[in-house]
This record gives sequence, C-alpha cells and structure tokens, in this order.
Amino acid sequence: MKLTPRAYQLAIYNSIIENGNTLVVLPTGLGKTLIALMLIRELSKKGRCLFLTPTKPLAKQHYETVQGVLGIAADEISLMTGDLPQEKRKAEYNRKVIIATPQTIRNDLKAGVLSPDFSLCIFDECHRAVGDYAYVPIADKLNGTIFVGLTASPGGKKERIEEVAGHLKIRNIEIRTSLDEDVAQYVQKSTIIWIPVELSPFLRKIKVNIDAMISSHARALAGMGFPPPLKHKGKFMEMRNRILSMNHGLKYPALVEYSILLNLLHMSELLETQGVHPLRQYIRKIEEKESKSAKRLLHEQKFAEVKQLIFSSDEDHPKLAKLADIVKRLEGKKMIVFAQYRDQIAKIESELAKNGITARQFIGKKDGFTRKMQEETMQDFRCDKFNVLVASSIGEEGLDIPAVDTVIFYEPIPSEIRSIQRRGRAARLKKGEIYILMTRGTRDEYYYWSSIRKEKQMKEILERMKWKLQGKPKDKKPKPQLSGQTRISHFV
Repeated sequence: MKLTPRAYQLAIYNSIIENGNTLVVLPTGLGKTLIALMLIRELSKKGRCLFLTPTKPLAKQHYETVQGVLGIAADEISLMTGDLPQEKRKAEYNRKVIIATPQTIRNDLKAGVLSPDFSLCIFDECHRAVGDYAYVPIADKLNGTIFVGLTASPGGKKERIEEVAGHLKIRNIEIRTSLDEDVAQYVQKSTIIWIPVELSPFLRKIKVNIDAMISSHARALAGMGFPPPLKHKGKFMEMRNRILSMNHGLKYPALVEYSILLNLLHMSELLETQGVHPLRQYIRKIEEKESKSAKRLLHEQKFAEVKQLIFSSDEDHPKLAKLADIVKRLEGKKMIVFAQYRDQIAKIESELAKNGITARQFIGKKDGFTRKMQEETMQDFRCDKFNVLVASSIGEEGLDIPAVDTVIFYEPIPSEIRSIQRRGRAARLKKGEIYILMTRGTRDEYYYWSSIRKEKQMKEILERMKWKLQGKPKDKKPKPQLSGQTRISHFV
C-alpha cells in the first residue's frame, strides 16, 4: 500500500534518516505511527526492525497496522507479547519486523534468546523510558541501532526529559505543536470549558475537620525537624526518604507522623475532588491496616468525628449532578469521561444509569477487567452500542479508541503527560469540546494550572535541547498568541 505522508511527517522522517537517534514529540492524532511505518519500510531493507509498545493491546494494534499498511508477509513479521513461551519465541526473532512489549524483549535479551542487532528500534510512548522501566535496559543492550522515541509529551521537568533523551541516546529532536505552520492545517481546535463546582456546606464541614487534623500533624512533624511541603505533592512524597536516612531516635516517630499525614492528605483530596463515597472506601482500607500509624489515626477523637460525619450521609459530590447534566445535554454525541479512581468510575456509571444514560466502564486488568473485556467494550463503543465511555488512565495512552466529540475530565490532573493524552482523544476529525469539572478553592484548580504550566515548560525545554544538539543559537521568534481564554493550549 502506498504511504502518503503530510509535509511535516516527511520532514520528520528525513530528519531521522539524516540525524539518527531522534525524539519525536507530536500531538495525539497527528500521525506518529505513519512516521514509524515509513522508517520500517526503509530500514527493514538493512536489517531487522523492532517496534516496542507498552501494552499488549497496543502491540496487537500496531502489528495489524504494520501488516495491513506495509503489506508485509505473515512470515516476515512477528508479534511478541509474552503469551508465547520463550523457546517458541526464539525462532520468531529471525523475522524482518518484530512488534513487541518491552518486558518480553528485555527478558529475552537478558537470557540470550534474542540477538541485539537491529537496524531500527521504535520506542512508542517513550516518556516511559525512565527509572528501571524495560525500555532502559533494552536501549542499553541494542547494537548499531537507530533509536526513535515517539510521544505526545515527554514530561514537563528538565530532569525527566534529559533522562529519557539520555537513555535513548537522542541526538536529534523533532517537535511540533498545533501552532506550527506545517501542522496547524491538520489540527481540529478543541474548546475547553471549565465547569466550576462549589462544595456543599456539609462537605465543607468535613473538609474543615480534616484540614484541622492536617495542620495538627504537620506542626508535629515540623517540630521533629521536618516541616512538610503540603502544597507540593512530589516534594512531600520525597520527604519519606529524608526521614528514613535519619540516625537518631526521632526517626520512627517522624515516620508515624508522616504516614498519618499522608493518609489525611489523601482523604482531603478525595473529599475535595471525588466526594463521600470514595472517601468511605478509603477509610475502610485504613481500618484494615495493622500499621502503628493507622491504629493511632483511628483512635483520634477528631478522626472519629470526621468518620461519623462521612458515614452519616449519602450526599454526593456536586460534580456528579453537573456531569449528568452535561451528558444529558449532549445526548447522542460520542464522549469519554476520564476519572482517576476505580470506585468513582463505578459510581459515575451508576449515576449516569439513574439518569437514563447508558455508559460503560473502561479500566485496567489490575482492577479485574480482562483484556477480552477491554476489547469487547471498545468494539461495542466503536459500533455505537453505547456513546459514553467512563475510563481510567488506561484510556489515555495510545489505544485505538475511536475519535470522540467530547472529553470530560471528572477532575484535573497535575501530570502534563496524562493531561495531553486525555485531551488528544477529542478533535481528531472535527472540532470538539473538552469539559473540566473543577471544585473551587481546592486541589482541582491547582492541578489544572500545574499541568498547563508544565506543558509550557516542556515546549521551552525541548526547543532549547533541540538547538543545543544542533549546535545552533536558538532563533528567538515572537511567540504566537492564543486568542481567547477558552482555547486549549498548544498540544491539542
């Protein structure tokens, strides 16, 4: 089959052929896979090509695409996901193109079952190439291979982007946003609509009590020499390692205070962004714990008062009613509702059903949703058997989910990577709408603006890295201005 690339896809392809190892940052839906196909078609003439992708469904999707579009014979392409025993995989590795999950390749390289000689290795969703993720040891072992990392967002922190680039031995960066001239004509603009939500007096009463407990335990931890950075989740999570490195007698009391504070902060977040139902579930989990911190928390008078309030009412978070109103108003449109927590996803599905709306959950295998269930749900969604998909983070990354008219964030998320992926589900073929439910004066607002700030930082960091790799001074062009507050940012 003839490949017909757009101008920017051809430019990126030529850049990779000319410069070698390349990080490609391109908004969701603008054809990263087609660039991969062009590279496979060319470089498979020189040696084997490896196409790595994080999940089995994605691997299967890419396998079918490569086979169908490039017309590669069945005996020249192989799908490796760990379902096949290692001994049988050995024979398959002689094929021209291998589509695989990284864990399988890492294990087979380590076992000596797979030769590390490839002409090309594509790392799909390459922002995962950090820490001890399987992409990292694979990149370290492959010989004489062109590495191409594909992502909609490598992250908003310089350290993370540099880590990804370092592991993949990146020598070239190709980045496009919806504002770039060669891309703009193919981008369907989405309108972002903020839906402000006020906590009810009842929920505010619970919040005041939880906040008082947080303040009390924060003072106790500060008194031990560890003032907690409550407004910076990442820094707070790092604090545990500092406490563990202590050598004096306050180490274990400080760890107990830290653990109590961690539980209270999560309770506060659930209340502000989700409501009473998931908060109850979380309290039940605390009650099942045997840790010293859990027992201490459960015996606090203030905690008992908070628990009594939480279990005395069935009042839902006002977001649920707002969500039902939006979905009813947009009846007939295809939409995805993204929510972070498994319990809340079930609650949303139930609430929409009460309003006569057929919605289905789409969650991960660890939540008991098998791959077969995922495939059946997606097929039904594609065939319009239902129009509202309520998805966890599994719906954010790469999977072949049909284009939708509307994306709804049940809550903003601070991760710029996940935020970009969520928004990329809308406006692929036509203009779309993105609704973000935000509880006033809570983490919701902070998380939203945090993700926007990180996106901006990401673009600037990548541009600086690109010019540094090319050994050229950065061309300081005037920044294009977005018109209107409701326009979504660069990476939609």
